[in-house]
Amino acid sequence: MKTVVTSIIAVTLAALALPAAASAGLASLVTRDVPLHGERLPAAAAPTRFDLVGLRWRGSGTVSFQVRSVAGRWGAWLPAAPEAEDLPDARSAEARAARGWQLGNPTWVGPSTAIRYRTRGTVTALRASFVRSPELRVPLRTLSIAGAPPIVPRSGWGADESIRHGEPEYASAVRYAIVHHTAGTNSYSPAEAAAIMRGIELYHVKANGWNDIGYNFLVDRYGTVYEGRYGGIDRNVVAAHAKGFNTGSVGVAVIGTFSDADVTPAAESALTRLLAWRLDLAHVDPLSTTTVVSGGSERFPVGVPVLLRAVSGHRDTGLTVCPGNKLYARLDQIAAATQAIGLPKIYEPSVTGGIGALVRFRARVSGALPWTVTVTDPAGLGVASGTGVGPSVDWTWDASLAVVSGARWRIAVAGATAASGVLGKVAPGGAALAVTGLAADPETISPNGDGQLETSTITYTTTADASVTVSLLDAAGRQVAELAPAAPQPPGEHALVFDGLGQPDGVYTIAVTAIGADGTVVTQQTPVTITRTLGEAAVRPAVFTPNGDGSGDELQVRFQLAAAASVRVRVLREGKWVATPFSGPLAAGPQLISWDGSKRIGRARDGSYTAVVEATDAIGTTAIALPFVTDAHPPLLRLLAGRPARLWVSEAATVTVRVNGAARVLQATAAGPLPLAGIKRVRSLVAVGRDVAGNRTVLRFAR
Repeated sequence: MKTVVTSIIAVTLAALALPAAASAGLASLVTRDVPLHGERLPAAAAPTRFDLVGLRWRGSGTVSFQVRSVAGRWGAWLPAAPEAEDLPDARSAEARAARGWQLGNPTWVGPSTAIRYRTRGTVTALRASFVRSPELRVPLRTLSIAGAPPIVPRSGWGADESIRHGEPEYASAVRYAIVHHTAGTNSYSPAEAAAIMRGIELYHVKANGWNDIGYNFLVDRYGTVYEGRYGGIDRNVVAAHAKGFNTGSVGVAVIGTFSDADVTPAAESALTRLLAWRLDLAHVDPLSTTTVVSGGSERFPVGVPVLLRAVSGHRDTGLTVCPGNKLYARLDQIAAATQAIGLPKIYEPSVTGGIGALVRFRARVSGALPWTVTVTDPAGLGVASGTGVGPSVDWTWDASLAVVSGARWRIAVAGATAASGVLGKVAPGGAALAVTGLAADPETISPNGDGQLETSTITYTTTADASVTVSLLDAAGRQVAELAPAAPQPPGEHALVFDGLGQPDGVYTIAVTAIGADGTVVTQQTPVTITRTLGEAAVRPAVFTPNGDGSGDELQVRFQLAAAASVRVRVLREGKWVATPFSGPLAAGPQLISWDGSKRIGRARDGSYTAVVEATDAIGTTAIALPFVTDAHPPLLRLLAGRPARLWVSEAATVTVRVNGAARVLQATAAGPLPLAGIKRVRSLVAVGRDVAGNRTVLRFAR
């Protein structure tokens, strides 16, 4: 039997004059070492009143605590670190400030006067930080930004700018959002919400040693949105909210705990509007997915490519329950609502090439709409333009003779947030050698012989004549295979197929090296993952009839796991989320997930759908798309007037007819009339129509 040793340390807090440095802002903080082994804390070591508690400790054990309110009642025992990976990236300066310590979360406990601690396992040192953050009953002013919800700026909630460290860091782009909960109380007033903001900021900076508050934005239960980390709400500020995944993400925390409690409608609405604005600013489709290379977390080691939704939860990147089961279960619905706000939108704009060469402009549009690409000089005068209509922007400009410098480009759709940037310039005398647009599609393959995700197509573009080699590198950067030996290639787009055969599961790199005639060497790399965990995925029946008639009412998604994995099964229609029949861990072996056609509101309508099975293991995420059709309605039959006799059918179907006592079988390949050959006048008729889904209808007629 395993024995768990538990230590309990009780502390009654006494008066303490706040140090001047800690009282510079509206909130104050006191940090004290807690004696272990049951010793009593000196009376002058902690304040008589505090509102927020944060703990840190050394050792592999865990710590929980209990506080006594100003009313004299002891509350429930709370974990010190319910969300242990709300942290900076492992190699950052912010992470070094707390190296060797396990960092607890700042927990809002409300006005309290005493605390006691409980340790389990090995805890060799314990340090407690107490924050006093009083309410300020003054109106919160908000920023008014086109397309954005009202946002309370840092000055509005009382951020202490004097305690920030260093200048903010910026990512080149925002690619996705990570939703959190703060894991504190859900019972707070509007005035207390701003006090919680000040408390979290002070704890993150003074206790953890971070540069600033860890989240980019926070949302309270009343639907108020707060600016988080300093640096500009419309800029790509790198925060400290998801270890290994901070660069390129925007971290939004909903204040409270949503493991068992639902997020309030006001908070969900504000979160949705915030994400709609911020992701549109970055031209990210809220229902898209992206592959992110981990910077190192407890769940995904450094270098592992991870498939993430554009609206992900913290548990998607780390070993945590954040943002709680209730809020996490809402993320697909929130993403769908986010996509629908503020249409039309421009997604994934890209520009390849530069002045002195061919320049290609590409993007996706949320609908089949007119679009315009313009290039202007620094004075704003037009240099080139292209137009088109459709859901995709794809226009190439021959800038080989252009001499403009500092040119700007802009992709515009009426009513949408335009995409823009600065065009680079290639060297005089011809196109400079470059390798652009390198991609592996898909980025994760599963060469297990089941015919699904067996290969990846590697595509790239060279801008000048070159000798090109394509290599496969392992996680250590060593070449393990030469996919294409050195060979001359003209400028343009190139492709090859990678099958991964003979290579063990793991994270690899495709390296394309081009050597120009003048000896110039350029190399581009892109990750590719081999994992054979997911295989033999299938959906049955191919035509699903959730109409309650007892036949074909349940869609079955079957697949095989070669090893344990975290699995998610989603249903999409035209790329848009419909339902998530399953999300959670599964053991190795054959799997069966069923879906009855229900969704958030009502049931799935007739049409074409895709079931996407995603399996995430220690190596990466494999996704298999399985198309199917939903058809819950029987075909319609009607006897048409006039001669010769004809039936009308509403869809492709097999129609068995007994007319005037004689039987025949008719096949309709599409909606329309079916002639009853040889019948001039119908005296009696029984027609049974059955569509490809097995839905059945009967038409009877007698004179």
